[in-house]
Amino acid sequence: MKKIILKVSGMTCSACSSGLEKYLNKQEGILSASVNLVLEQVLIEYEDNLTIDDLNTFIAEAGFKSLGIYNEHEEQKQNNDKLLLTIFSFLSLIVLYISMSHMIGLPSIPFLNMMNHPINYSICLLILSIPYLLYGFDILKNGYKNLIHKSPNMDTLVSIGVLASFLYSLFGSIMIIRGKVEYVENLYYESACLVLFFLKLGRFIDGRSKEKTKEAIKNLVTITPEKALLKTENGEKEVTLDEIKKGDILLCKPGMKVAVDGIITKGVSHFDEAFITGEAMPVKKNENASIVAGSLNIDGYIEYKAEKIGKDSTISEIVRLVVEATSTKAPIAKIADIVSGIFVPSIMVIAILTLIIYLVLGSGINDALTHFVTVLVVACPCALGLATPLAIVVSEGLCAKNGILVKTSETLENAHKVDTIVFDKTGTLTYGNLHISEVLNFSNYPNEELLNLVGSIEAKSAHPIASAFKEYGKNKIEIQDFENLAGLGLTGTINDKKYYIGNNKILSSLKINPKIKDEESLANKGNSIIYVIENKKIIALLGVKDIVRENASKVIKELKNIDKEVIMLTGDNELTATKVAKELGITKIIANVMPKDKVEEIKKLMNKGKKVMMVGDGINDAPSLATAIVGVSIASGTDIASNSADVILMNDNLYNIFNLITISKKTIINIKQNLFWAFFYNACMIPIAIGLFSKWNITMNPMVAGFAMTISSFTVILNALRLKRIKLRKD
Repeated sequence: MKKIILKVSGMTCSACSSGLEKYLNKQEGILSASVNLVLEQVLIEYEDNLTIDDLNTFIAEAGFKSLGIYNEHEEQKQNNDKLLLTIFSFLSLIVLYISMSHMIGLPSIPFLNMMNHPINYSICLLILSIPYLLYGFDILKNGYKNLIHKSPNMDTLVSIGVLASFLYSLFGSIMIIRGKVEYVENLYYESACLVLFFLKLGRFIDGRSKEKTKEAIKNLVTITPEKALLKTENGEKEVTLDEIKKGDILLCKPGMKVAVDGIITKGVSHFDEAFITGEAMPVKKNENASIVAGSLNIDGYIEYKAEKIGKDSTISEIVRLVVEATSTKAPIAKIADIVSGIFVPSIMVIAILTLIIYLVLGSGINDALTHFVTVLVVACPCALGLATPLAIVVSEGLCAKNGILVKTSETLENAHKVDTIVFDKTGTLTYGNLHISEVLNFSNYPNEELLNLVGSIEAKSAHPIASAFKEYGKNKIEIQDFENLAGLGLTGTINDKKYYIGNNKILSSLKINPKIKDEESLANKGNSIIYVIENKKIIALLGVKDIVRENASKVIKELKNIDKEVIMLTGDNELTATKVAKELGITKIIANVMPKDKVEEIKKLMNKGKKVMMVGDGINDAPSLATAIVGVSIASGTDIASNSADVILMNDNLYNIFNLITISKKTIINIKQNLFWAFFYNACMIPIAIGLFSKWNITMNPMVAGFAMTISSFTVILNALRLKRIKLRKD
């Protein structure tokens, strides 16, 4: 299976994106396709036997054009329609004056007076209409193509309306030239012109506004510098990013940005990583520390080795995840998809019925045609199609800007629904910076030798507890038969003696009864207890302490204030877990749980009807993160590609859990508002366009319909942009 994001042109409304999505999902070899109207792209998962050319062909068959693979570093070139729009704005005033000046008491142009010079009047409007048809040719072409492909969209509605107005007016002009001057009252050239103009105006405004929704994503793309300093035998050399190869040594001076992901080989400095973590405070980096492309070097000179380049870099990975997330479908979006799928055909039927009914009732072709065109133009599904994706794009960008990576829009929707938040303890509620607080030594080894022995074995482990021993084990001891005992601890042989290092469960495994008085005392002080066993005899107890995160208790209090149940899940013994939980204000704990059993605990909660969010370290807690409705991991940028969580927090600020829920809640409210206004607009405008309120003098013509259509989309866009102003908590 392969996955790809392709840029697509020609989509103008939800009916377009929905039609393309349905067409692609029907094709053999395509596993799933999700179209993003706002970013104008499609996320496709497909089988290995298909090629990109096949996908491009499918898109073309659906009536659209593939612009190739999405490249986050490629500048998105927008067609600047400002000049054309200015010209046609001026031309529209001329068309309006010629056709309507007599209606509002303005003096008409003498040789274009419709009564005195009907032929001049008719021919002039015909000539002025032709530039509009050329200006809106893309709309007419798309409308025709989508009708042929049985996926009619907004362009189809407009095309039918505009061409009906133009062709009927052309017929009227011919009749006028043939001497039947009464047809001068039956010309609708201005309607055809101004409907196309308002549609173009609306799309120009939409395009500018949609660019604002993508600002956060675009800012991520432009974070990395264009050039870097390469260390060579002859000194430093300025190179472009394309010239950098993995393993190259690069230089970074104060005030410069890091060019690619790498590892510091020389020097110490502070780095501003706010773009990726949302944290304003600079971070100190020493030798062997990882640095991320785009980080700003504050105050030191460093040399670093290039590790991840181009599409493999952290920034590229973040942008890819954000773009993919905006291309996935939130469950709430299905409402708009279902409606848009039947909306356009329904409007075409309503318009035709309106035309027939007016003709049957004897209103005349002019009145019938006016209502027919007005219904087609006013029933714009654009606002409906923009309602969900615009809000999702703005919110995803806001999340990314604040160091919250949400992998799918479904996750963004689900986050506010959770009622139970389960926190792993070590590395999540605590920093994971463990240290040895007490040593109870029952052996003949001096403490230093004992800790060196334990540190040598722990050095082979990736478990967070191993970090407590990083200062020990420097005097190398050869370890044989090393083994990681999942959920229990470690074992290894030194000088023919078998050593076990682990928690109290390792005692049960070895059938050892500790009977040590000081065990409870260590636990009461908040220690995790490490048992050191030599040949099935306990030779030491080590008390290992962690540091609770600075704002953890405040975050938990805030989560409780919004009616979220908070549970601590840990492999530690109950005494230690209770001590930490009390400090944090957590009343419910689940202790002595092995990693593989954490999944079962999550399932138990979900079986009780709980909507569970699991917060863990992203690697050790991967199964339980995947099981929960929303899995959140606290991880460094380098873990992004392999992280199995639904949400990745790029910093250790637990307030981002609260922020995620806040953004989720406000995004769904915003989407519901957008959908309401889109539905409300059509519910109000279509009856008016049909003429149901004409006896109260509430009427509409095609020009007003075109303007109203633009306003409806603009309203939805402005509402979505309000999400940028969500106030988030930092501490």
